[in-house]
Amino acid sequence: MLVFTWAVAIGPAQSGAFDAFSRRTWIFLVLSGLATGLSWLCYFRALQLGDASRVAPVDKLSVVFAIALAGLFLHEKLTMQHWVGGSLIVAGAIILAWN
Repeated sequence: MLVFTWAVAIGPAQSGAFDAFSRRTWIFLVLSGLATGLSWLCYFRALQLGDASRVAPVDKLSVVFAIALAGLFLHEKLTMQHWVGGSLIVAGAIILAWN
């Protein structure tokens, strides 16, 4: 995954394009890569410990967190579609996790 991502980023880039990145940008890129890697490791460990039919819906709750954080920190305007979609994801995760 990491190799593919870098290939996509480097492939169409003009020479010197990475020189324009600030130190802060590089820090966030590295932190994002680490968080993504840890997320995948946790996901695969959860699949080892539990049923995929229960693990996958919980994983999809990250979409709901992204919607909430976008509204909270990025001040994005959340529409009725966001609320309904997020609610359906939460409802689906609850239904599938129900014993």
